[in-house]
Amino acid sequence: MAPTLVSVPGGSFVMGESSQLANAGDGEEPVEVDVEPFALQATAVTNAEFAAFVAATGHVTVAEEVGASFVFGGLLPDDFPPTRAMVGAEWWREVEGASWRAPEGPGSSIDDRLDHPVVHVSLLDASAYVDWRGVRLPTEAEWERAARAGTDTIWPWGDELEPAGRHAMNVWQGDFPTRNTAADGHVGTAPVRAFEPNAWGLWNMVGNVWEWTVDDFGLRFAGAARSGRRVLKGGSYLCHASYCNRYRPAGRIGTPPDATAGNVGFRCAATHTH
Repeated sequence: MAPTLVSVPGGSFVMGESSQLANAGDGEEPVEVDVEPFALQATAVTNAEFAAFVAATGHVTVAEEVGASFVFGGLLPDDFPPTRAMVGAEWWREVEGASWRAPEGPGSSIDDRLDHPVVHVSLLDASAYVDWRGVRLPTEAEWERAARAGTDTIWPWGDELEPAGRHAMNVWQGDFPTRNTAADGHVGTAPVRAFEPNAWGLWNMVGNVWEWTVDDFGLRFAGAARSGRRVLKGGSYLCHASYCNRYRPAGRIGTPPDATAGNVGFRCAATHTH
């Protein structure tokens, strides 16, 4: 089944942020940009959708070729054997056999997560998927335009993280990285249609999983050289104000195009609506 694409109006908007939440060095400095009309998938690509792609094409993901991917340690069993941790972010563990099919490694499955976003997909895997669908990946400006849905607030719904005490996205609750209360109803990923869509009918543009864009991370800085890293947008279920407050439309990180992890997915874009 083809992805559901939502029309996003073109126009000029202020991309980035200068509030106290902006991260120094991330390149969030506000800049006015113009975006042509385009279309964006209403949700992140699901496990079911990616499975159909693999069944049709035989695509083997980077994580499957490498034989390992990075998994958040808190999702692993208590007796999981020690594995290589990511320096400076030791809660990330390299797990042999972790892939989109087995998000926490051998013994895990997506059978009860078919409506969750596919994870452990690199930019290369996402690009292969959109090529197969006859669509493309969004630019960073397109993604942020769609996420903001015409607003200039910190989040698409306003300036309060939890409006009227209600959870509006899937992010870390409690003390990161040791205690997750799951107050928002989710420990890991959530279904792609969890929570409420934004004003333009797009679901989970912030929280849940980071999403690939085609843009180079360095080019957001005026005159910066290419970094070789691509921009991820939106934050994930691991974002928490204590260390990663990038779960905002303006938030961004740069990641190598062949990198994979258990909190990274994507959605499709198109220059014209189908």
